[in-house]
Amino acid sequence: MRFEFATATRIIFGAGTLAEAGKLARPWGRRSLLVTGRTPRRAERLQRLLTEAGIEATVFPVDGEPTVATVSAAVLTAQEAGAEMVIGFGGGSAIDAAKAAAGLLANPGDPLDYLEVIGRGQPLPNPAVPWMAIPTTAGTGAEVTRNAVLAAIFHEARIWGIVFDS
Repeated sequence: MRFEFATATRIIFGAGTLAEAGKLARPWGRRSLLVTGRTPRRAERLQRLLTEAGIEATVFPVDGEPTVATVSAAVLTAQEAGAEMVIGFGGGSAIDAAKAAAGLLANPGDPLDYLEVIGRGQPLPNPAVPWMAIPTTAGTGAEVTRNAVLAAIFHEARIWGIVFDS
């Protein structure tokens, strides 16, 4: 059985819906940044589906809670690959990293410009590049929230986030 409902974003779920990922992402372009958890091999089927849809996927694995440095590296990887979209595949950490990378890819400056509390807390002037979240775990809700949780590493770990309006 297939279900679909609209909320703050479009959510599609049900048995076999992963097979639709390439078709759904295709209107966004031909190059993607595919953010995965620590084991990128788990996304091989998704990579095949994207390739079949004519989308090149540059894989960026995230090992644990994403940091500001992790997301900065993801944005640089996306820029070097000419990524037109970002796809997050995994748990909350991969999806938060993908969400933040999509927002920062479309906006100039340092990530700290946009971080609340430890940064300057500026709003993102531009909408995020198109992005898709494909959760492989249950519980975090990262796929339906408008913020990304990032760890800022100083003398001790503290968790902060970026809030997206689009």
